[in-house]
Amino acid sequence: MAQIFLTTLGQDSHRFATSAAPDPQHTIRLGGQEIPFPYPLAANSDGDVVLHALTNAISGLTTQNVLGRRADELCRAGATDSSAYVRLALEDLATLPRPTRILHVSISIEAAQPYLSDYLPQMRARIAALLDLKAENIGITATTGEGLTDCGRGLGIAVLCVISWVQELEN
Repeated sequence: MAQIFLTTLGQDSHRFATSAAPDPQHTIRLGGQEIPFPYPLAANSDGDVVLHALTNAISGLTTQNVLGRRADELCRAGATDSSAYVRLALEDLATLPRPTRILHVSISIEAAQPYLSDYLPQMRARIAALLDLKAENIGITATTGEGLTDCGRGLGIAVLCVISWVQELEN
């Protein structure tokens, strides 16, 4: 059986809600991992910008947008964990006319804060489990971007996600 290889790109970003007083006990969620940070990310969900970018990358193949109206409906129904968005995007993937599977995921996080290197292995493991992949097929890097953007200056977090796919073709 013949195969084709595809690539999709997802992006998302959120600002920190710094209008609230800092809470030293607060955490944010990135890649499904809780990370201590005194300010929440401005979002109607948990603000997991990593999983949002992943959702958008999956949607790039299925052409069925999850973030936006469908995500808003999930939030109104009580869903606050962004892994629900990824699962919904994966359900869309299952409806494609040809068998398609993820080969590799590459995620680049731009944030001046919080410091993320210590959390990358846990994020990889959580994303791998969510996608039913081995952690070695999930690459995650973090950069400050040398302070050239708002995220690099500490005002929020931006994420790019690239997914490599294989799709089976009928002969």
